Amino acid sequence: MRLAQVMAGARMGGAEGFYERLTCALHGSGEAVLPVIRHDPARAARLAVRGVTPLQLSFGSWWLDWTTRPRLNAALKRFQPQVVVSWMNRGTRFTPRGPWTLVGRLGGYYDLKYYRHCDHLVGNTRDLARWIAGQGFPADRVHYLPNFVEEMGGVLPAELDIYQGGGTRLLALGRLHRNKGFDTLLRAMPGLPGAVLAIAGEGPERAALEKLAAELGVAERVRFLGWRQDAGALLAACDIFVCSSRHEPLGNMVLEAWSAGKPVVAVASQGPTELIRDGENGLLVPLEAPEALSAAIAGLIDAPERAASLAAAGRAGYLADFAEAPVLARWQAFLQAVAPQPAVAAQPAASLPLNAPLPGGQV
Repeated sequence: MRLAQVMAGARMGGAEGFYERLTCALHGSGEAVLPVIRHDPARAARLAVRGVTPLQLSFGSWWLDWTTRPRLNAALKRFQPQVVVSWMNRGTRFTPRGPWTLVGRLGGYYDLKYYRHCDHLVGNTRDLARWIAGQGFPADRVHYLPNFVEEMGGVLPAELDIYQGGGTRLLALGRLHRNKGFDTLLRAMPGLPGAVLAIAGEGPERAALEKLAAELGVAERVRFLGWRQDAGALLAACDIFVCSSRHEPLGNMVLEAWSAGKPVVAVASQGPTELIRDGENGLLVPLEAPEALSAAIAGLIDAPERAASLAAAGRAGYLADFAEAPVLARWQAFLQAVAPQPAVAAQPAASLPLNAPLPGGQV
């Protein structure tokens, strides 16, 4: 398989992280992969150390960037991929049609005007795939293919000062943006006097969140860690992982917490609701309900055996459906199925049908 992967995303983010993991996994499995990225020395270095050297292009504003499109087109014609996977809006807008199969990969409920020239679309949740088909894109060319996250079991824990003084250790990860709901989590903290909280991430809401923590009287029990590259070590150090997002199309962080064998309490936004079976492999609480979030966390603090049971179920789900091996196999089968080769053209894509049952009977 000759495959090009086009990503013009930000320096940090869930889709960007999965792009790197999938690119390296495909290369490691023997596929010929051309990664194309927006100029980013750090991402280029992370890919290069795994043996794949990316082509870096500008992917600038459409009215100013006159070089990316022809350079990308020329690079693809030289490489002659069977399949090109374009990631998110900007990368897909710049990626041309050609003799290859063009697959648009969406990680959210994006405007489909950027994807009308694609042959197939991939969503990373079943709900997203259903939504894409509901927008009028042909359902037989819409596919669900999940993400995988790194194996985080057995990682040595990070040493954080906030975790050294005792108390239940809570962890949250993500960009400091209103969508992530960290204000709701902070408002839950007064009801958890025996808990401390570390938040790893950076963003425009930091000052407002620090001010809110002080107003709530919990600033001494909260640490804002900034961007971190050691999610596994942070998860290893915590007792409970909290996903407070108001809007979360998937929730890679939930998968990471499952990989690390940690119990998860999440606000019932799109992604966590699809992943979590409430009371079986995690706990779900309503949106905009800090009291309910506080009560759910307190319940796990008071019942460590229940917390351990939720963590074990999450870990089992990760190994079955969201570890590298099963997800990579699904992606490879899908790519072979949609590649323009007579030997495989009639085979069904390896993505799951939109109505395939989730574990536990959900659809």
